[in-house]
Amino acid sequence: MIEPWYHRAMARPDLNLLVTLDVLLAEGSVARAGHRLRLSPSAMSRALARLRATTGDPLLVRAGRGLVPTPRALELRERVSHLVQDVTAVLRPAEQLKLDQLVQTFTLRTSEGFVENFGPALIARIGLDAPGVRLRFVQKPDKDSAPLRTGTVDLETGVVEATTAQELRAQALFNDRYIGVVRAGHVLAKGRITPSRYAAGRHICVSRQGLEKGPVDEALVPLGLEREMVTIVGGFAMALALARASDLIATVPERHTGVLRAGMHSFALPISTPEFTVSLLWHPRLDADLAHRWLRGCVREVCSQPLADSPAPGNRQPAEAQVSTRRASQAIPWRGPP
Repeated sequence: MIEPWYHRAMARPDLNLLVTLDVLLAEGSVARAGHRLRLSPSAMSRALARLRATTGDPLLVRAGRGLVPTPRALELRERVSHLVQDVTAVLRPAEQLKLDQLVQTFTLRTSEGFVENFGPALIARIGLDAPGVRLRFVQKPDKDSAPLRTGTVDLETGVVEATTAQELRAQALFNDRYIGVVRAGHVLAKGRITPSRYAAGRHICVSRQGLEKGPVDEALVPLGLEREMVTIVGGFAMALALARASDLIATVPERHTGVLRAGMHSFALPISTPEFTVSLLWHPRLDADLAHRWLRGCVREVCSQPLADSPAPGNRQPAEAQVSTRRASQAIPWRGPP
């Protein structure tokens, strides 16, 4: 017959007795052990009685006016001392992180454009402090939080939405907005861009799900305007590559495409579209991990750098978000590429 689990649990020894045993064996005196542990002589005697009952050995026996350890006590003394030291080390706050000795690979799951725009600076920043650290960037095909839960991903960037797992931690990195991008020499590269001029062009739609409408189209509806979608692609890099080699118009996030837009003409949209907050996400079990905290700080530092080439802001809000550990449900909701 199998013993019930609660009987086994009740039979487990009190691990606090290890500390008492360690002090008793080191001092060889109930009085001195009690003084070190700040226990009264009677309380110390009761603790010794419990240890004798638990180990099945008298441990310390009287010899003249003092106590001497039994062979079992001598056998246990060194082992118990090591155990107490190990437990103390486990429960002690982590020591200062030695970055120059850190050898670790961190996996970052990022939105499209993050690696191209922030990857080189982040790798260089990491290398300054911890040359033994390697970054592994993986694509973000969906918004599933499972990789963070399971630990296959250490950090993730993206927009926090109502569907984001509630237990995740989020910290704002920066605000982003949609802008228009065309090749150098495009007709929209000159003159004032009005809503009608913008809508009259031939457009590239970016959608992971293959949809033809998004926030920009919703903003055009009150004006009685509609974009002509010539093609649909699954990412911003593809949209910019097409726009660079044609007369098509790409509408993409500003911060996430800075490097990809090099040599092209970027312009602020002539319509009002909401900004959205890009955040850093991680699982709470990594909150206190010193190496992870250092990595999060490096990402924030790199992402806080101002964007060098930015189209006229118009009535746009400041690009840099205030760093906050409040959940980004307080950030402007945005669905991302439809």
